[in-house]
Amino acid sequence: MRIIPAIDIIDGKCVRLTKGDYATKKIYNESPLDVALEFEANGIQNLHLVDLDGAKSKQIVNYDVLEQIASKTSLSIDFGGGIKSNNDIRIAFESGARQITGGSIAVSNPQTFEGWINLYGRNKIILGADCLDRKIATQGWLDDSEIDVLDFIKSYEQKGIRHVICTDISKDGMLEGPSFNLYKEILTKTSSKLIASGGIASLEDLKKLKAMGCEGAIVGKAIYEGYISLKELEKLC
Repeated sequence: MRIIPAIDIIDGKCVRLTKGDYATKKIYNESPLDVALEFEANGIQNLHLVDLDGAKSKQIVNYDVLEQIASKTSLSIDFGGGIKSNNDIRIAFESGARQITGGSIAVSNPQTFEGWINLYGRNKIILGADCLDRKIATQGWLDDSEIDVLDFIKSYEQKGIRHVICTDISKDGMLEGPSFNLYKEILTKTSSKLIASGGIASLEDLKKLKAMGCEGAIVGKAIYEGYISLKELEKLC
């Protein structure tokens, strides 16, 4: 299982939110690059980079941070937040993203998102299936839909999607453990390569997700709050 630390960006700074609420913003570092370099120095190979300004905007915003990290580290970066047009995805890949994650666009403009899967290939495009009470949330989790998360994933599997990041918003930033039951259902009823996100608070959580069959796990607040050390993660990488 791939261990994937997360860097969320607001105003060019490394932040974390709780349950996706922008009012709970906590700044952990003024320099996302410094954080990324520290990850790399501890054996980390992958990074989940999220443009939270872009997520609630109409386009990608913090592509300069992506470009800086991509050019000064060897981290394999999946980038999400604000990718809502062909120009946005072009900028993201040109700025150094290895993969992009699309969530809102997959709901609001499925034709465009499906076109990206066909154009860039199923290994370059990740479906962002972020949900609250099983319903897909969009626009930086500010808007709800009536789309069931399992139906959402299954529909895009039929269109060629292979990689899925699923965040149970009720767990995100709470440090109370991930949504194991939801992930078990997804792993049982779909064939997607599932990347778990939200609520991870311990090495035991990671070991359980690995045993379940998750392809990857995104770790954010647990690192920044000292629940899991980078040295501990290095042993799992």
